[in-house]
Amino acid sequence: MEAVSRTAQWTAAARALETEREDRLFADPYARTVAGTTGFELLERYAGAGTVPFLAIRTTYLDRAIGRAVREREIRQVVFLAAGMDTRHYRLDWPTGVTIYELDRPALLEAKAAMLADEPEPAGRERRTVAVDLTQDWTGPLKEAGWRSEQPTLWVVEGLLFFLPEDAVRTLITTLWQHSSPGSVLLGDVISKAALDNPLSRPFMKALEEDGNPWLFGTEEPEQLLTSCGWTVREVKQPGEDGADFGRWPYPVPAREVPRVPRSFLFTAIRDEATS
Repeated sequence: MEAVSRTAQWTAAARALETEREDRLFADPYARTVAGTTGFELLERYAGAGTVPFLAIRTTYLDRAIGRAVREREIRQVVFLAAGMDTRHYRLDWPTGVTIYELDRPALLEAKAAMLADEPEPAGRERRTVAVDLTQDWTGPLKEAGWRSEQPTLWVVEGLLFFLPEDAVRTLITTLWQHSSPGSVLLGDVISKAALDNPLSRPFMKALEEDGNPWLFGTEEPEQLLTSCGWTVREVKQPGEDGADFGRWPYPVPAREVPRVPRSFLFTAIRDEATS
């Protein structure tokens, strides 16, 4: 698989570790399968002290936010951008009639399909894979796969934005807004610029760069980023804050006004009825 796509396997390895805890926050019985040996080797290479707890928190936050969107808002089309080794199609309890679109590069989708070939397809929902390069046109192939822009969409951009340069990040988030009907929801995560520059992060960043998948983007103002691209921010959470802790985050959470602090942000935004 291409270099960036391999990161999906080490996040799957982290999900497997969480699944095997007695006090697990979620169960992903497919995580070890899609992680493979490579995923655990990469997790050992990349993981810092907070990596595994953060990935458990991120997965749990998004699992719960996805559940609220499809039940409370009754959204029936869900798009995972750079879906990677995500297994939510299999492991979450989806309402009947949901269509799940997984967008990623062809090599990753092919490898994932081979890994999960023996798993039965769950009833009541449909999954459609769309092989695209997100730096090129992807809305056309998504429409060809059956996605309809006139219906509300749940967009999930998990573990993606920090791999893109800033102009590509802004273009992507704006494109999502432009192709969303009112009531659509955007979920995802982003890091602070200080996280890219922190001396303690240098071994991790160097390893990513050596493996061909450097982190490129961070922002201290995720609210401003989302708002400038059209979205209405519902919440932004740091791991360890209420609603993004789940008993996993082992560190204090510095106030947002404290400068030069490495941070991760989890966000929920909507396409407001009043915007156009």
